Amino acid sequence: MPEVTERYLPGTPCWVDLMAKNQQEALDFYRDVFGWQGEVGPAEFGGYTVCTLNDRPVAGIGQAEAPDGAPPPPTVWTTYLATEDADAALAAITANGGTSLTPVLEVGDTGRMLVALDPTGAVFGLWQPVEFPGAQVVNEPGALTWNELHTTDPDVARAFYEAALSVATPPMEGAHHYWQFAVNARTVGGLCPLDPESPAGTPSHWLTYFAVDDTDSTVDALVRRGGSVLVPPADSPWGRVARVRDPQGAAFAVIRST
Repeated sequence: MPEVTERYLPGTPCWVDLMAKNQQEALDFYRDVFGWQGEVGPAEFGGYTVCTLNDRPVAGIGQAEAPDGAPPPPTVWTTYLATEDADAALAAITANGGTSLTPVLEVGDTGRMLVALDPTGAVFGLWQPVEFPGAQVVNEPGALTWNELHTTDPDVARAFYEAALSVATPPMEGAHHYWQFAVNARTVGGLCPLDPESPAGTPSHWLTYFAVDDTDSTVDALVRRGGSVLVPPADSPWGRVARVRDPQGAAFAVIRST
């Protein structure tokens, strides 16, 4: 499915963005690695850039701002799940043990959004579209292809997302300790325990996967541009995958799907 022409069903990952310590450096890095295009955006939206791939929106990159002189927030990729009603979703999140990090925000004529923590500590966003549905190219090289929750407590996380966002989380057939995020019986993401070999203090988090033509050559290019490798390229039942970091510390995965 290389192009998205309709709105995403509620509960489906629909957008990812990165708030970087240095926005221009991030734009240059992802241009070189994935071929994205984008310039620093209008001041009224904090310079936020909607990056494009072949002239279609693919992901967002903004400048991280430290509130009230506090240290800048960590540089991470945030997964946004679609919703039809951000206010109702926010109420459901807090009623089921989640925490709001922002109020519902109006983003011009494009949509409404919020950012929250699930009960296991994973940050995620919600996007209620108005004129902008989200990523308009997926599942092709350089574009978003998978979103996966790594959590300290799968049972608590599953119960939360089922109750707050009405997604299903059945086991993934053939996979050990791995669950689907399913919307209308269609798999839209995954959920798994936090890797026990993760560095001490690693929080629950959503991991973004980008599709690539060649995992090994993409990792080589990323390293030449100042990125680093967390887990080297390896074959999996779903393709050849690697986990990496950009030069500012944002972790993500790349995969050549089978």
